[in-house]
Amino acid sequence: MDATAIVRDRTGDEPVAVGLVLGSGLGGIAAAVDGTAIPYSDLPGFPGAGVSGHEGALVIGRLEGVRVAILAGRSHYYESGRADAMRIPLETLKALGTDELILTNAAGSLMPGVGAGAVMLIADHLNMSGANPLIGEKTDARFVNLVDAYDPQLRAGLRAAAEAEAVTLHEGTYAWCAGPSFETPAEIRALRILGADAVGMSTVPEVILARFLGLRVAAVSIITNMGAGLAEEAISHAQTKAMAPRGAALFERILRRYLQARIRPRG
Repeated sequence: MDATAIVRDRTGDEPVAVGLVLGSGLGGIAAAVDGTAIPYSDLPGFPGAGVSGHEGALVIGRLEGVRVAILAGRSHYYESGRADAMRIPLETLKALGTDELILTNAAGSLMPGVGAGAVMLIADHLNMSGANPLIGEKTDARFVNLVDAYDPQLRAGLRAAAEAEAVTLHEGTYAWCAGPSFETPAEIRALRILGADAVGMSTVPEVILARFLGLRVAAVSIITNMGAGLAEEAISHAQTKAMAPRGAALFERILRRYLQARIRPRG
């Protein structure tokens, strides 16, 4: 039995409206869902939970009345050297009926005055890793158009939700670096020159895969620290896990309002 069949067997055939991927420290959102959690270990082709702060479960249920599927934890390129590690989980979300995907991550800020606890809507990205999840794909579908990879309509909906909640939602360009080591101060200076506003070790491969699969995408960074050399703080994964809940609480408010509007649109 494949992953999709297992999920349907445990949660029913009702289509999923919105898919989400949760980054480090954002697992509380999955806990708020009224539904069923299925460990990745029960789902063929799903990654193991290889990073602390990532639960490793697919959660299907309702949040604010909307049927959602949450990937509570992701596999990163730096864990296996595979940029396509999240392909089967994303294919499963599509098979469950969703065409709308919201990605989250923990990131370092390159914006002066925008520090830990802030939330940034991703408008575009820089792939600094040299990797791509579609390397080896045999079909011409691998030539994915990434103009408006971050769907303008979904971004507008999240901005409206943030405004309704009186939450400041910054917007900018996210740079993907391979990790797992953090960036050097020189790399941060270079990224700022290139136009990056935040930097992290995930999300971009999933955006590429999602667009390859025909999913509409929005993505949000939870700022957990300033980039190397931009503040006196010592950067660590422990700090990321400690600071992520601050921004996650704000993002949860935005997400809930966004889902409410999906059911009860204005006008």
